[in-house]
Amino acid sequence: MSGHWKRPRKYLKEQPIFSTRAHVFQIDPNTKKNWVPTSKHAVTVSYFYDSTRNVYRIISLDGSKAIINSTITPNMTFTKTSQKFGQWADSRANTVYGLGFSSEHHLSKFAEKFQEFKEAARLAKEKSQEKMELTSTPSQESAGGDLQSPLTPESINGTDDERTPDVTQNSEPRPEPTQNALPFSHSSAISKHWEAELATLKGNNAKLTAALLESTANVKQWKQQLAAYQEEAERLHKRVTELECVSSQANAVHTHKTELNQTIQELEETLKVKEEEIERLKQEIDSARELQEQRDSLTQKLQEVEIRNKDLEGQLSDLEQRLEKSQNEQEAFRNNLKTLLEILDGKIFELTELRDNLAKLLERS
Repeated sequence: MSGHWKRPRKYLKEQPIFSTRAHVFQIDPNTKKNWVPTSKHAVTVSYFYDSTRNVYRIISLDGSKAIINSTITPNMTFTKTSQKFGQWADSRANTVYGLGFSSEHHLSKFAEKFQEFKEAARLAKEKSQEKMELTSTPSQESAGGDLQSPLTPESINGTDDERTPDVTQNSEPRPEPTQNALPFSHSSAISKHWEAELATLKGNNAKLTAALLESTANVKQWKQQLAAYQEEAERLHKRVTELECVSSQANAVHTHKTELNQTIQELEETLKVKEEEIERLKQEIDSARELQEQRDSLTQKLQEVEIRNKDLEGQLSDLEQRLEKSQNEQEAFRNNLKTLLEILDGKIFELTELRDNLAKLLERS
């Protein structure tokens, strides 16, 4: 997510080459452990390229105040301490900067650009050193026009770079060559001065390295501060009216108000979706209640049918018993009738024989 802001006149010679938005922090100069937020909300953080001096800088403004003005040097390192937070030490500013991003993608993109411009700064420095080695002689060592240019009230870290050449722990300070040559004795005095500056920078660098290690071990405390910041962010909407009264921050307030309105609109849309979902769930609950009532009614009817079925089963069992009894009685009747028929047949046979005998007797007589 990139942002746009109006640059002061002193940055007109520089061109922004990459911008993003992040919450800006600085290490507490007293404890060297805790993070101190320097912006109340996410601000635009941009990489600038100064074609005049061939340097890269990280600049961020909160209204009209520069909260980051850091020149990228080859010995700088950008460290990711979490999925959304990164930091780097600036020995010139004698501080450690921290940036909190809205997503891991924005952090990775910023880190890639940091490495890219750090490499570009290293190549530019090597080219500058090669030029100085070719052009510098004992009688033509120069102190650089920027070394003797007085500071103005508008100068910040960038103008400090114009006053101070880029030095590291493993390199000797070398002023940029100019057309105004100084005597050899004057150049020696300047060299001693920069040697003292180099010693001071080395001491500051050691302190910052220790502070960097300590800050890495305080991620939990940073998370607590981030939670406190999130609570404060919930109250920012109430401060919009107050911020609008400050004319010097009108543009920042307008941008902040727009962001808050967008956030409120998104929350209202989310709330609307949730309300629709709640309404749908209520309808589903009502439907479920109706289905439950129907199920209870069907269950009651099923119980009644089961009771009637049991009664019918009892009646059927009784009828089966009666039918079986009747069948048994009919079988006994058939057996008795069969016995009677057999007896009757015997009697009829006897009567037949008797008739035949009587007939024979009659014939004989």
